Amino acid sequence: MQIALNMAWVEAAMLAGVRIVAFLIIAPPFSFGAIPLRIKGMLAVALAIVVAPRATDGYTASLETGPFLLALVSQLIIGALLGFFVFLVFSAVQSAGNLIDLFGGFQIAQAFDPQMLLSGAQFTRLMQMIALGLLFVSGGYELILGGLFRTFDAIPVDGMINMVDPGNMLITGLSQMFLASVQIAGPLVIVLFLADVGLGLLTRVAPALNAFQLGFPLKILITLLVGGVIFLALPRLTGALVEDAMTMVGGVS
Repeated sequence: MQIALNMAWVEAAMLAGVRIVAFLIIAPPFSFGAIPLRIKGMLAVALAIVVAPRATDGYTASLETGPFLLALVSQLIIGALLGFFVFLVFSAVQSAGNLIDLFGGFQIAQAFDPQMLLSGAQFTRLMQMIALGLLFVSGGYELILGGLFRTFDAIPVDGMINMVDPGNMLITGLSQMFLASVQIAGPLVIVLFLADVGLGLLTRVAPALNAFQLGFPLKILITLLVGGVIFLALPRLTGALVEDAMTMVGGVS
């Protein structure tokens, strides 16, 4: 018994799978280290089969060995680049956590988290973990995958991305990331700054009081109390970050 295979379909599905697996390794929430690599590979194969009808549209001729390997490399670059832009957008949460840890006095307890692949103190890891959980709970990961699937309409599996657009988008993404991190942590940072100013004035009035030594537990208390407001706003912030990520992915493609 002979089974006829459509080699053009198989090649297109394989190229789509390479783009998807490169995206899943870098882009949150799929980049979470607790997800085994074999699960990511199986998910990439399943998603490649799902997106195969869209990826094979217009792909008719089978490539030779050299052009096929070049297409594999190009799809790897495209997937990694798109995943990096999603990672860049969600780095705003990590940067906001770093600001809170720095001004709140938690930075001394900094440690490396091998699962989330970040180095930070308590608020950095906690905010990143909550943001990743909200992506799964709110269905944000579906929007991220939907944006990835739409890139196959703009960039075929045998094409290459225009590297001018990612360069411009990288500058825009970095500025938006820093702006978003300041907007997230800004209210708490201002409160902690005013607490430092108040402690400085108290030290000038009563030098023997040593107000800065008393300021460490005070700043920690303020961080824990006011930080709860930021966690209440995280679901809305996560939704806004998903929209920003889709805008960047769509702008590149």
